[in-house]
Amino acid sequence: MILPIYVYGADVLRQRAKEIELDSPEIKERISKLIDDMWETMENADGVGLAAPQIGESIRLLIVDGTLLADEMPELTDFKRVMINPVIIEESSETCEYNEGCLSVPDINAVVERVKSIKIKYLDRDFNEKEELLDNFACRMVLHEMDHLNGVLFTDHATPIRKKMIQSKLIKIKDGKVIPHYRIK
Repeated sequence: MILPIYVYGADVLRQRAKEIELDSPEIKERISKLIDDMWETMENADGVGLAAPQIGESIRLLIVDGTLLADEMPELTDFKRVMINPVIIEESSETCEYNEGCLSVPDINAVVERVKSIKIKYLDRDFNEKEELLDNFACRMVLHEMDHLNGVLFTDHATPIRKKMIQSKLIKIKDGKVIPHYRIK
């Protein structure tokens, strides 16, 4: 089911998401259904990543799909992940900048500096524990979605001058005066 995407101004986007307690078959079934809905929602919106808070669920769950970018970045050919309760266990000191956008902040982009690589631990779609080293754009995609789990938006990382330049656009989003091609809330 395609769900509405919560946009700038929604309280859920500023909350620290709760860890998912996977202590019953019912909860696992609910999370599996939510993952399916998130994939459908993200694909409908032409996104490459989506975190549960963006669909109104303040839980530590994210999905990313770099396969759509594989023509430009061949290292993303098989990069499609579900991450439940992700935790960064290491990060590089080296950083890089890239122009980012977000489904929850439609029609706005900003250059964001992020670390170049991370080691991350998470549960996959089948609730198996994984540990993975991610770098370059795969790392950036996951860090962007991890920010959503911590109540942070990519615009928070923008330079002060860029923040000033996008302020009026953010107010329009908050006031419901921006209508993207996908359902929003």
